[in-house]
Amino acid sequence: MATNLTFKFVENLKVPGRYTDALVKGLHLWVKANLTKYWIFRFSCNGKQHNISLGAYPRVTIAEARIKAQRARDELDKGSNPLTQRKEVKLKDKAEKPSGIKTFREFSLECLQKKRLEWTNKKHADQWLYTLEEFAFPVIGHLPVNQVTMEHILAILSPIWDTRTETASRLRGRLEWILAAATTLRLRDGSNPASWRGHLQTILPAPKKINKVKHFKALPYSQIPELLRKLNDLCSIGALALEFTILNASRSGEVFGGLRSEVNGNIWTIPASRMKAKREHRVPLCPRALEILAIARAMDPESSYLFSRKGKPLSGMTMAMVLRRLEADATVHGFRSGFRDWAAEETNHSSEVIEMALAHSITNRVEAAYRRKDLLEKRRALLLDWERYCLNRPLHNIIELKAA
Repeated sequence: MATNLTFKFVENLKVPGRYTDALVKGLHLWVKANLTKYWIFRFSCNGKQHNISLGAYPRVTIAEARIKAQRARDELDKGSNPLTQRKEVKLKDKAEKPSGIKTFREFSLECLQKKRLEWTNKKHADQWLYTLEEFAFPVIGHLPVNQVTMEHILAILSPIWDTRTETASRLRGRLEWILAAATTLRLRDGSNPASWRGHLQTILPAPKKINKVKHFKALPYSQIPELLRKLNDLCSIGALALEFTILNASRSGEVFGGLRSEVNGNIWTIPASRMKAKREHRVPLCPRALEILAIARAMDPESSYLFSRKGKPLSGMTMAMVLRRLEADATVHGFRSGFRDWAAEETNHSSEVIEMALAHSITNRVEAAYRRKDLLEKRRALLLDWERYCLNRPLHNIIELKAA
């Protein structure tokens, strides 16, 4: 029977056996008697069963295993035996690779493994690996890292530059970073063939001139009080978490990982590890926010998280599913935009206080050096005004009394 192989499921597996992935046909996780775990792609070709080893867990993550298995599945669908293709690639790599020089693929995966340490969000690693596996490795993965040229980079980027501009632009930055690391380690010489300024900039059109940036969908702030009324009617932990997020203009990741131990009185201190700017952030909690936390605690009293079910934190899709249930055409992140618009258009609070409430980074280094306080009490006044605005819900039970 196929299983939804999630991180928690795989991490907690203690029973030896073979587990079939529900997403990619043929992908299996084999758990040995000593509880070591291996990814296997199992397929049938010409009436024979074959197994391809995809690596051990956790060195090879679930996302990486799925990408590898899907590539093998694609080869099978084209009529090729992925096992034969794999042997041919290895022979090609061996023939083209000078002794002692790593291939671009080998070096990239090493870089990615080191880069993981600075990412708090696992999605970043998955996104890096996907773009490299999908677009770069088929073109230069087998090449020695010191033989990658600008022509190779253009061969990777040009087919997707106009149609998938954002993906292509991010991939270019990742290629530049990997090749810069190779230069630093003296594995290659000369200029970086993936650099933008004064290089690819002269050949490829600027990304901003091709596609306009798509912002997160946001409700007009005038509609937010009505949405909060509907959230209140749901009486669910997901609705409480979303309301708390909106009232504090927080990012969803800050809330999902929030711990009760981070709240001291009416101040919630979010550690730097969970903040986008990697700096500790204090949030002044107003009356309704404190009330929400008390309700969430009563719903799951033994939990260590602000919002949870049976002691486990909510999934990353919980708030989005609440919005979908309410048929709200908005994203969770978009409410920060609504808060920003309301504060600018309806209040006299300074932009400095508003930006600090949103925990935005200060791009000006001189300004950042002089701004040492976090304006906690001014931000408390701002969030209190925001809470009053959001809770000023339209009444639906008014009866007009007509004169006799």
